[in-house]
Amino acid sequence: MSAPASPTRPDDALLALRPAIAGQPAAIPTPATVADFQQQVLRPILKLQHAVLLATVADFAHDYRLPLAVAAPTEATRLLTELLGRNARLRATLAGLAVAMLTQPELAFYRQHRSELTRRLLDLAEQRVLSSLPELRAYLSAAG
Repeated sequence: MSAPASPTRPDDALLALRPAIAGQPAAIPTPATVADFQQQVLRPILKLQHAVLLATVADFAHDYRLPLAVAAPTEATRLLTELLGRNARLRATLAGLAVAMLTQPELAFYRQHRSELTRRLLDLAEQRVLSSLPELRAYLSAAG
């Protein structure tokens, strides 16, 4: 059952916010496959939300008193992987950061494939966080 279209949903504005990703083909109106959706919708949204993603993870790491600011890179990676893999509240928050940026047709597609797309979304988010450890450490020092 799909929800009625919201007349106040700013789909055009949401699309206009998304950054281009080098080497990626032009987006099609509504991707037909999960893989296309990941590449054409989720990746640009996570790129747009990069700073928010890092700040959110830094806040959770601070709340759980993870020593990421002083940990060796391999230890920090292990701690982050464990936090991102086991903390259901953080995972739901990260998914929500991206889902909130979907247009109405994208949301309908996401809802049909929610389990697979959420898994892919969280995998992409984890890759972004792990590859941005110096930036994350800057957010941690600002947090506390």
